[in-house]
Amino acid sequence: MVSYKLSKFIRIIIMNTFKTVLLCLITLLTGCASPVYNYSPARIEISQPSIGEVKIANVGDNMVRQGVHTEHAALYVESDTPVGLLHPYTITKGLFLKLGENENSAFFSIENNFEGGGNLTKVLLADPRKAVQAYKNEKKLCGVSVFNAAACATDVSYKFTSKVIQTADSFQQMLIYNGKFGSRIRVGYREMSADLVRQAFSNDVEYDLSESRTISYKGAVIEVLEATNEYIRYKVLKKFNVAN
Repeated sequence: MVSYKLSKFIRIIIMNTFKTVLLCLITLLTGCASPVYNYSPARIEISQPSIGEVKIANVGDNMVRQGVHTEHAALYVESDTPVGLLHPYTITKGLFLKLGENENSAFFSIENNFEGGGNLTKVLLADPRKAVQAYKNEKKLCGVSVFNAAACATDVSYKFTSKVIQTADSFQQMLIYNGKFGSRIRVGYREMSADLVRQAFSNDVEYDLSESRTISYKGAVIEVLEATNEYIRYKVLKKFNVAN
């Protein structure tokens, strides 16, 4: 009985020692990295096309588009990428939103809860995750732990890009060409707030070109130069009224 307990005790010691060694190996990373949080996304005003510009829109295309959205710098990783000694972390394929940057690299969020968003996964014994680091002048990508330790891989395929983010104050107005029937054209009006169509603010209207070649809706004024059931050639004379 004593021999059995001793044997069990020895096995526990060996197992714990093995786990400790494995944990040390897994967390033996390639360097240190302290994420920087100095980035603010840009608020972009949309106004297409320019006043007086002659444009052609096919059926279903936007004729006029106006509003604001947020454009966020991002990192796109082209395939799942294990990083570090024994691969304690894997940077998955997808988009990562920017947190900040220093002279040599940029840091990206691991909380990308949108379609196509990337993640930083870890093995069981690895330290908790904090951020993804991408170098600017070399193809080097790292997973950063909460202790600011970096597990890295080189010759990684990624690129710096951007993503439009719909925030609470995002708002767009659009006029859409829906075709010609006799002397009348159909135009759809849509408002979108935070990337959701506001059904109460959507409408479809008709204009008789035999009465006037100028049409207007919610302040936007358009001169129709040519219209068929396939396309419309036009120019914008005035933009939408500014939304409240």
